[in-house]
Amino acid sequence: MEATNTTIMPGQLLVSISDMSMMKDIKKAISMLKGVTKVQKQKTKPRLYDPETGDYLNDETMKVIEDAHKGIGVTHYNSLQDFYKEMGL
Repeated sequence: MEATNTTIMPGQLLVSISDMSMMKDIKKAISMLKGVTKVQKQKTKPRLYDPETGDYLNDETMKVIEDAHKGIGVTHYNSLQDFYKEMGL
């Protein structure tokens, strides 16, 4: 019978916490579980909320908004006529 090696890849679990005052206790409780090697706090970017859908905006939409705030991909025209001219109207 041939011996085989089994490699277990480490996994990650992302836990979202709504009450930040519980962070310390939750980190402590998770770190006490068998097999947990590291518990690390990670800052998240604030997300915009869409009250019509009840959802937070996804990564792609957040990137477009951030780029627009930085002026990336934004075109400026001096007048409406310049805009029409550029559009071939």
